[in-house]
Amino acid sequence: MNASTTTVFFAGMVLSLSLIMAIGPQNAHVMRMGLLRQHLWLTISICIVTDIALIAAGVAGLAQLGGLSGPWLGAITGAGALVLLLYGAQAMRRFLRPGGAPAIADPDLETASAAPMSRRQAAGLALALSWLNPHAWLDTAVLIGTASLAYAAPSNAVFGLGAAAGSALWFLALGGAMWWLGRRLNSPHLWRAMDALVALMMWGTALWLIAGLR
Repeated sequence: MNASTTTVFFAGMVLSLSLIMAIGPQNAHVMRMGLLRQHLWLTISICIVTDIALIAAGVAGLAQLGGLSGPWLGAITGAGALVLLLYGAQAMRRFLRPGGAPAIADPDLETASAAPMSRRQAAGLALALSWLNPHAWLDTAVLIGTASLAYAAPSNAVFGLGAAAGSALWFLALGGAMWWLGRRLNSPHLWRAMDALVALMMWGTALWLIAGLR
C-alpha cells in the first residue's frame, strides 16, 4: 500500500467516523444492548454489514456520475460538504449548550432488570434501525458515495474500504466500551466532549471536500 493509497484509505475512514459518531438510532441501540449485555455482538454485526452494503452501493453507484461536467460534480460535492457543516454545527451547539448532553431516550437503561430480548427480536430491531433509518442512507450511501467522486477508480474503492473499516472500528469500539465500562460512560461531560470531537471532524472533512473543488 503506497502513500497515496494510504491517504485515500484513511480519508474514507475519517469521513465514516465523523458521520457515524453522531448519536443516532443505531448508536443508541448498540449502547443499550451493550449496557444490558443482550445480543451485543449480533447487533454490532448487523450494523457493520448494513453499513458496508450501503457504502458499497453509494461508492459503486455514484461513481458512475464521475463523467458529469465540472459544475455538476462541484454542486454534488458542495452539497455534501454543506450537510457536513450543518451536522457539525448541530454537534457543536449541543456541546456549547449548558446541560446539552444528548439523551438516550430509553427508560430501560435505568433498570438492570429489563425484559430479556430474544435473538430474533434483537436481529429484527437492529435491521429495522439500520435499513429503515433515512439518516443511515444519507450518511453512508449518499455522503460517502458523493465524497468518493473525488477519486478515480480504483482509488474510489480504496476510499470505500476505508469508510467501511471506520464503520466497523466504531461499532466494535462502542460496543466493547459499553460492555466493559457500562454505566460509567453515561456521563454528560463525556457526551459533550464527543459532540465537540464530532463537530471538529465533520467540519474538517467538509473543508477537505471544499478544498478538492479548486
